[in-house]
Amino acid sequence: MFETSIKVDETTQAADEDHDLVTACQKGDADAFGVLVAKYQKKAFNIAFRMMGDYDETADTVQEAFLSAFRSIKKFRGEAKFSTWLYGICVNQARNRLKQARRRSLHEGTSIDEPIETEDGCHVLEPADDDPPPDEQLRVKDLQGTVQECIGRLGEEFREVLVLRDIHGFSYEEIRDILDIPDGTVKSRLFRARDVLRDSLKGKIGDL
Repeated sequence: MFETSIKVDETTQAADEDHDLVTACQKGDADAFGVLVAKYQKKAFNIAFRMMGDYDETADTVQEAFLSAFRSIKKFRGEAKFSTWLYGICVNQARNRLKQARRRSLHEGTSIDEPIETEDGCHVLEPADDDPPPDEQLRVKDLQGTVQECIGRLGEEFREVLVLRDIHGFSYEEIRDILDIPDGTVKSRLFRARDVLRDSLKGKIGDL
């Protein structure tokens, strides 16, 4: 049994393309960690942004997540891929930020569920690869805003699995490791999240 567990860990580490960089970081190489930041900061930001919906809060959250990862990287043992471990830290930081925002909203008399807007008055904007006509851009922008608003109204545990699976395409196994929950819980939460989101969008824009 002991030998089997060792083999699993070695296989996981060998399959992790970041193994050499992580090992260098654990030996104090800050430049190696900079390479990891450059590699994963965009996706980490997108994950947190989909969960939080606010640009500035997301930027702070992701910065805190990378700082936390840097401080604790010597504790990383390679049971999962580095990216999985990092995204787990990012999700936890986003959770904590959202909890803090809820506590603030209770004192300030505002609702955390109110749609959050960016500086230009729009909701979530994701740059397109091409430049469609202005009317099409506006339609897509409005739809993205509606979808993000509905995602933001999901319960936290449902929002997490939906963002990770349906928006970022993580496997069930990766989501299990990121959120540290059983496979069955991942699937049941995702089923419920999709169901609630579908009903919410139907109420906003009609049959899908």
